[in-house]
Amino acid sequence: MNKHFLSTSLALMLCIGAAAAQDKNAIRFSTAINKDNAYKHLSVLASDEYEGRETGKKGAWMAADYIKEHFKSLGLKPPVDGGYFQPIDMVSYNLTQAIFTVDGQPKENLTDFVIPAGGVAMPGFTFNTNEIVFTGFGLTKEGYNDYAGIDVTGKVVMIFASGDPTVPAGTPVATDRASRRKAMMMQMDKVKYLTEHGALAVIQIDSSLDHITEGRKAMYSGTGEPKLKTPEATERMAKQKSFPSILVSTATANEILKTSGTTAEALREKLMSSRKPASQLIKVTVSANAMKNEVKVRAENVLGFLEGADPKLKKEILVVTGHYDHIGLTTSGTDKVNNGADDDGSGTTAVLLLAEAFTNAKKAGHGPKRSVLFMTVVGEEKGLLGSEWYSEHPVFPLENTITDLNIDMIGRVDEAHTADPEYVYIIGSDMLSSDLNAVGIKANKDYLKMTLDMKYNNRTDPNQFYYRSDHYNFAKHGIPVIFYFNGVHEDYHQPGDEVSKINFNLLAKRAQLVYFTAWELANGAKRPAVDKNEDGTPKN
Repeated sequence: MNKHFLSTSLALMLCIGAAAAQDKNAIRFSTAINKDNAYKHLSVLASDEYEGRETGKKGAWMAADYIKEHFKSLGLKPPVDGGYFQPIDMVSYNLTQAIFTVDGQPKENLTDFVIPAGGVAMPGFTFNTNEIVFTGFGLTKEGYNDYAGIDVTGKVVMIFASGDPTVPAGTPVATDRASRRKAMMMQMDKVKYLTEHGALAVIQIDSSLDHITEGRKAMYSGTGEPKLKTPEATERMAKQKSFPSILVSTATANEILKTSGTTAEALREKLMSSRKPASQLIKVTVSANAMKNEVKVRAENVLGFLEGADPKLKKEILVVTGHYDHIGLTTSGTDKVNNGADDDGSGTTAVLLLAEAFTNAKKAGHGPKRSVLFMTVVGEEKGLLGSEWYSEHPVFPLENTITDLNIDMIGRVDEAHTADPEYVYIIGSDMLSSDLNAVGIKANKDYLKMTLDMKYNNRTDPNQFYYRSDHYNFAKHGIPVIFYFNGVHEDYHQPGDEVSKINFNLLAKRAQLVYFTAWELANGAKRPAVDKNEDGTPKN
């Protein structure tokens, strides 16, 4: 045994042993949750070999297999028709063809133009026109309207993808999250206006294509983001109509504009200086064609089940979750792998450690009264897809699920806590159940005495963390949750999220907090009462 860990464990035992009311068995079996075991798992899951564990890719499948084998080695039951994998009906909608011509001359996809796959409905679109309406920035706002006196019905419209002549010159471009979201919404509103007014298509002049990076080429390569294939989604897809949206480089835009004797640069300068619309008709032959098909995506949640020891309580299920997927490979920089050691290799590792601690307890005759489902989910980075699938297709009835303890990033320290790293953010603990909040606070007070930071424990947090991890797919069904989180840091969703930057002592201590909370929930006299509505108001 590692000497440093032995001394750390003994110190922990001495500290927590002072409280006679503590459960000695809980302490005894917590020793499986240590920094060495954590490193053993995380050094594999967040290795370069696993290629960032992107949903639907080889690395995620490798991670799923690793987790399955660990659950199997512990003796956890395979609860999904005799297996550990819960297959998810997930698909992507991929572009198989993207053609764009100007005056009969084909342009090069991913260089001269791109067709974003997300805006193309099945099975695709085609159009051909002999004239285009140029409408500046495509803005309709108080005091400024690029469409004044213009009927776009049945027309192909060309606009600048970005820019706003109503903003005072010299105004700095804001890059914070709220500003980026505002810009994205403005862009969506432009397309919405054209759709609602019967336009045939939109061509957007996007100067970022003038020197397109490999990363952007990959983003527009035609592979759509994975989505759940549910009856509702299939119905929406069948009703969706294609509104062709094509991004073109400045050079391609100039080819379109040359018959009108102007250029994109000249038009932009004119609009920005005059601050007045300058719409015009351009005689030019343009055609486009895009085809899209549905591709099955292999994805699965990994479940290991520990049956409770109490005949009356074992039907009640405590769920412990963490997402094993991450964002995969990048095409820029020298380090191509987004390893996701903290996000969420750390949480996945914690689930594996808790599973070992609880199975050790059961093998020694001290198993939990209630059943515990250890579940690592996929597709979190694609929109909480794996946990959504489970919540809609539960292996165990949701009414029997007493709580979800969700672990997502517990291996690092954020900037706000550099002077006090013995902390963890607690989110959602009192949203639905006062009982659950009390259990979590007492477990910390009795065993670990960490700082429980409640800064983000509200529905109005601008970061919306309560809605951004897998616990929410349980909470929305009225199941109490606790989300354990260390906060974001400079390597969030970056290749720098490496194993070498993980604080394994801290990871283990936070995982022990989840374990002691889980122990109380699995063995307590009663399940946490749901005494609050989803909006936080007390239940009658």
